[in-house]
Amino acid sequence: MSVVDKIKSQDELAEIIRREQDAGKKVVFTNGCFDLIHVGHTRYLKTAREKGDLLVVALNSDESIRQLKGDRRPLLPLNERLRILASFWMVDFVTWFDELDPWNCINKLRPNVLVKGGNYKINEIVGRDIVWALGGEVIAAPLFPGKSTSDIIQEIVERFSQKQNSIRR
Repeated sequence: MSVVDKIKSQDELAEIIRREQDAGKKVVFTNGCFDLIHVGHTRYLKTAREKGDLLVVALNSDESIRQLKGDRRPLLPLNERLRILASFWMVDFVTWFDELDPWNCINKLRPNVLVKGGNYKINEIVGRDIVWALGGEVIAAPLFPGKSTSDIIQEIVERFSQKQNSIRR
């Protein structure tokens, strides 16, 4: 399947998920900004994929990221983030949502497994009520310390500032 073929609207994806579940497949869902991909993301996605037969990743839209993280984010626009995530072997499908949280998206897609990072407690994971009502599983996957987009951005800013200061001397 090509990268572009993995990018689906929520409506298209809901139909695909129903067919796959009817065929006995376990569908795993996760979501996030995935603004600047790093090794923590790839490890997390691999862990999520291991929890079922298909991995669906829903991305925050550009506007929802701005509302969550401020006007300087996202660094990469939605269409690029979708293509990057769709290029990973462990990701079967990608979609997006405009709200601040994925509750409506999860409700529409109705996955068997919901995975979020270990920085969330199970009772804080948005959509857990939906997945549990369907008899599914909610998992807080382990985080990989020191690997976050915010940390990488801060490191770049610090290095750039140091370089600028040394040039001025």
